[in-house]
Amino acid sequence: VQLQASGGGLVQREGSLRLSCIASGSIFSISTMGWFRQAPGKQRELAASITSGGSTNYADSVKGRFTISRDNAKNTVYLQMNSLKPEDTAVYYCNADGRDFRNMVISQTWWGQGTQVTVSS
Repeated sequence: VQLQASGGGLVQREGSLRLSCIASGSIFSISTMGWFRQAPGKQRELAASITSGGSTNYADSVKGRFTISRDNAKNTVYLQMNSLKPEDTAVYYCNADGRDFRNMVISQTWWGQGTQVTVSS
């Protein structure tokens, strides 16, 4: 299973970006999908996550500015980021918890390659 993230870039303060992440391969099922981020010199942290039923969870620092959504039929998760701040600058990684057809019993966590988001002041 592969996750391909896209949509990062350079944006000015208060600007917007939309990240996308498509999961592909021998996917049997996906439960939670999410976006993590890692700023230089800091640990990777959860930005937002969404279950297959649509329940969402956000880090306090992004609440009210970021919106996570997903298209289950397309195995795709999105992150709409508005009112961006310089402190949102980080590499954003998508991930997914799920099962593949080779082993439908064990739940795995898959990661995308990361996409850089840079917010200038």
